[in-house]
Amino acid sequence: MSIKDRIQQDMKDAMRARDKARLGTIRLIMAAIKQREVDERIELDDVQVIIVLEKMVKQRRESITQFEQAGRDDLVAKENSELEVIIPYMPAALSEAEINQLIDTALAATGAASIKDMGKVMAELKPQLAGRADMGAVSARIKARLG
Repeated sequence: MSIKDRIQQDMKDAMRARDKARLGTIRLIMAAIKQREVDERIELDDVQVIIVLEKMVKQRRESITQFEQAGRDDLVAKENSELEVIIPYMPAALSEAEINQLIDTALAATGAASIKDMGKVMAELKPQLAGRADMGAVSARIKARLG
């Protein structure tokens, strides 16, 4: 079952259970997926759905940080509850050792020797790490190794 199919099934289950909070978040996910499909005139596969979900998770985390600074605990709770619904659709996160191993492999495969080769390494890693690691942190690790 694809991620999109699983999300649609969970939406039906949330409707049956009359779980308004979960249903609202799942509808947000479906709307984001549908928006991308309409904009690009394509049917999203699992990798592209994960990219949409990853963007939603990133937005929620940034909002939580800002709401905490502003002292808006009510909005922090709302964003956290949305995160709890979105995250289970993401693939399992990779461990530090697995990420380091993938970075080593990508560095060897691209022959990267300096910071100028950073784009090649990131292009090699992005499909493997999509939704499974924080790309900002991965980028920082690569810079440290190449720098």
